[in-house]
Amino acid sequence: MSAARTGPGNTEPREPVRYERRGPVAIVTMDRPDHRNAQNSAMTYALDRAFYRAADDSDVKVVVLAGEGKHFSAGHDIGTPERDAHLPFDRKAGLWWDHSDKEGAESRFARESEVYLGMCRRWRELPKPVIASVQGACVAGGLMLAWICDLIVASDDAFFADPVVRMGIPGVEYFAHPWVMPPRIAKEFLYTGDRMSAQRAYEVGMVNRVVPRAELGDRTLELAERIADMPRLGLALTKRAVNQAEDLQGLHTGLDSVFGLHHVAHAHNAETAKDSLGGMDVRAMKEAAR
Repeated sequence: MSAARTGPGNTEPREPVRYERRGPVAIVTMDRPDHRNAQNSAMTYALDRAFYRAADDSDVKVVVLAGEGKHFSAGHDIGTPERDAHLPFDRKAGLWWDHSDKEGAESRFARESEVYLGMCRRWRELPKPVIASVQGACVAGGLMLAWICDLIVASDDAFFADPVVRMGIPGVEYFAHPWVMPPRIAKEFLYTGDRMSAQRAYEVGMVNRVVPRAELGDRTLELAERIADMPRLGLALTKRAVNQAEDLQGLHTGLDSVFGLHHVAHAHNAETAKDSLGGMDVRAMKEAAR
């Protein structure tokens, strides 16, 4: 399911996520640069293993989530050769049944409850600070990965977008839009599908820092190491306190309600259009954006 390493005679399976330790900081790196780090299920479960590894390591105080190559993540995999949405995986995020032998809404709702909404909720609750290090595209499903992080450091060439309204769908599955930015900004962001620059994201409070592209890795690590000086339990309790405040402001129930609307849109597309994505594959999305 994962890509093969390039090079003469080298066909060793390649993990879609890398994990490394730098002192008290674990760096988790999405590693499908040829596909702009599009998220197939193999990557999702590899991310889950990496986050668990960081959680289990008492010497890790802070986690950095990064993307290899020019882009952080272009979102869900809707068209690469390793797209694996039809395959079964060992479920980790909930008790929904296997989607791979089901059809229609029963299949899609079960799968997305697991790999999108369920996984993102689990990762948001990791009791260690997580910092997203974002460059280039952070689009659709890429937003979900950045938003579950406690802090976002963006390079000056980063941009953010959720263009799935073009599919007739009200935003990505982890619908945190009205919490990570003001509601009117969220509406404009969704209604237009336009790209939001890193500077604009900083201005509306979605991003903590904007740094030169060449300095992104070093500046993110510098911030992570500064945070790692704090007591582990103090960081965990502070994270829980802020997350609980967000949930009291409706984040948890809001995610549930919009997840249902998301699947109403998929079902409508399946009845009235070419497929559950409204016929909008990668090429169609790019052409519509132009």
